[in-house]
Amino acid sequence: MRVLLSTYGSRGDVQPLAGLAVRLRELGAEVRVCAPADEEFTKLLAGVGVELVPVGPSARALTKAGPVPSTLPQRAAAVIASQLDAVTPAAEGCDVLVATGMISAAAGALSVAEKLGIPSVSVTFQQLTLPSADRPPLAYPGRPLPPEVTDNRALWDLDAQNVNALFGEALNTNRASIGLPPVDDVRDYVIGDRPWLATDPALDPWQETPDLDVVQTGAWFLRDERPLPDGLVAFLDAGEPPVYVGFGSMPLHGSKDPAQVAIEAVRAQGRRVLLGRGWADLSLIDDQDDCFAVGDVSHQALFGRVAAVVHHGGAGTTTTATRAGTPQVVVPQMADQPYWAGRVAELGIGAAHDGPTPAFESLSASLATALAPETRARATAVARTIRTDGATVAAKLLLDSIGRETPSVSA
Repeated sequence: MRVLLSTYGSRGDVQPLAGLAVRLRELGAEVRVCAPADEEFTKLLAGVGVELVPVGPSARALTKAGPVPSTLPQRAAAVIASQLDAVTPAAEGCDVLVATGMISAAAGALSVAEKLGIPSVSVTFQQLTLPSADRPPLAYPGRPLPPEVTDNRALWDLDAQNVNALFGEALNTNRASIGLPPVDDVRDYVIGDRPWLATDPALDPWQETPDLDVVQTGAWFLRDERPLPDGLVAFLDAGEPPVYVGFGSMPLHGSKDPAQVAIEAVRAQGRRVLLGRGWADLSLIDDQDDCFAVGDVSHQALFGRVAAVVHHGGAGTTTTATRAGTPQVVVPQMADQPYWAGRVAELGIGAAHDGPTPAFESLSASLATALAPETRARATAVARTIRTDGATVAAKLLLDSIGRETPSVSA
């Protein structure tokens, strides 16, 4: 059995697919992953022995360039074209295709599956792109939702219109180039009849809706057994657990010296600081021995050894910190990150920072909440409810669907 996993986006889009790929291989499947060929993604997949098929330009370069609303349709056209170019040969002979990542990338990959007659499943790592009468949709850059409209169903109708305006021409032009008919509703095409939601039910509970048959598998973890670097271990062993500050794949547009703000706020709490450089390129501000900076390390090994995690609110980082039982401060930057910040606050396992730009006063207040003993106790309790078998569940569902007359995944 051959499975193709396709995505385009940040590490939060690639790492879960690596976790699924490992489980699929353990069950006897042949797996490859289509993803951006950024060095960290190449190393990540090579480290677990999974073939990477490069697609599109550098995701890091695209992210650091920042969102320019007027260029979204042009970017979408380029991303879809790159999907057709890379995914088509990679998908030849495959039994099923899994598509996730940016909506334009998923639309391109699903179009390839349609062209080749391969069953496919659409996956999301957050529920905010799945229509629900219980909440409004996310707004796209340059297309804010009208504040006077409060009915969620009306807002979801506007969302569909916005998706078509941004991505419809780009998708249909590329589909025509491979002999496929146009798509009338891009969002519904990408979601499909039975989308998968790869998030933890305790952290991200899905409310059943009559309009959509969602399969929630649990989050897809990749076991990260890398040992922590010796220098980092020595720093951790030298004193009380530090506060980790890292923003993953977020470049922090508009933030003024976020490392200095974070270090000063953490020091004011009487804590040591551990900086994760990430795509924001955070760096130390002085040579005091209460601070240490690291690059790409195993969060699974690290988060259990820190007092709190200050991060951007990506789904993967939020879930890993929750699983570790470590209090969090979420400084949301964009997209689904305010939602994860809200979930952390609602569960009592940390604090949601007000806005994307940390200041000394605001970050200090959030840290005080996260470092309180009752927050630690609550985080420890919630950690026991987090499932660790999501990738295994998904792998078994996927392989069980292969060969059925009517697959349980969306075709």
